Amino acid sequence: MAGLGAPALSVRHLSKRFGDQIAFDDVCFEVELGEVFGFLGPNGAGKTTTVRTLGTLLAPTSGSATVAGLPLTPDNSAQIRRRIAIMPESPGLYLRLSVLENLRCFADLYEIPDPAGRIEHALRAVNLAGRAQDVCGALSKGMRQRVALARALLADPQVLFLDEPTSGLDPVAAREVHALIDGLRRRGVTVFLTTHRLQEAERQCDRVAILNTTLRMIGRPGELRERLFGRTLTVRTAGSLDDPGRVFAGLPGVRGWRPEGTAGYVVEVSEPEMAAPAVTRALVAAGADVLSISRTRHSLEDVYLELIDQDEPGSPT
Repeated sequence: MAGLGAPALSVRHLSKRFGDQIAFDDVCFEVELGEVFGFLGPNGAGKTTTVRTLGTLLAPTSGSATVAGLPLTPDNSAQIRRRIAIMPESPGLYLRLSVLENLRCFADLYEIPDPAGRIEHALRAVNLAGRAQDVCGALSKGMRQRVALARALLADPQVLFLDEPTSGLDPVAAREVHALIDGLRRRGVTVFLTTHRLQEAERQCDRVAILNTTLRMIGRPGELRERLFGRTLTVRTAGSLDDPGRVFAGLPGVRGWRPEGTAGYVVEVSEPEMAAPAVTRALVAAGADVLSISRTRHSLEDVYLELIDQDEPGSPT
């Protein structure tokens, strides 16, 4: 992830309303150059509306933003669109045309300089150079997603918005899209990824934001887990402890504990590496048969569900 220079995206108190309905409200974040940034949230949270707003397809109701170095204003819309690309969930290809014919058509619409060279480069980037003459209607959905991504890459965008790029794809096709995103990262392209696949976001993204009309949390997946759940050890013993409070009380690095199941305990700690040996010794001294002591691993899905469960359903996008 790049870290120097102006951010690729800078959003300040941005809101979008449709009459009385709030699509998203008072959203603030920055995305660094070359970062893969995940934008997560339930249906109706405002994700797609945010993408359309930052992509100049909708005007914000209030707030401000800078996109690819340009202020998000009506006067800058055309210049911003030359610096970005949006790949929507539906590929929107001409199914009776070949891959090459589709790309030629869109290169002409975008007024791409050196269209032949850009098409060749885009096809190579998505591993479709050998399928240029194939009719799009005969391609699988995964292959069409590749064509759509090639189309988005024609303009050599500084910022690429991917809206649910693996929606409806089988695991093999989804893995191919993941590999393409990894390739974009290596090339320094800033990727703004909306997805419902939390494992995908955890694997692909440098940082993620969770939106439910308002921005609920933002950070690296590991940071979000720690911020929401703290640091804990999961202890399993062959039988329940007679007095777990006496066993865990006063141990170095232990802040508290709670039972989990019939013979399990979750121990809140400041530093797992420091606390685990002390907890182990205390359990052995108490005569416990220790089955396991491990650092509790929360997934990004745990973070997401914990936050969304606290909220009311989001407004429609």
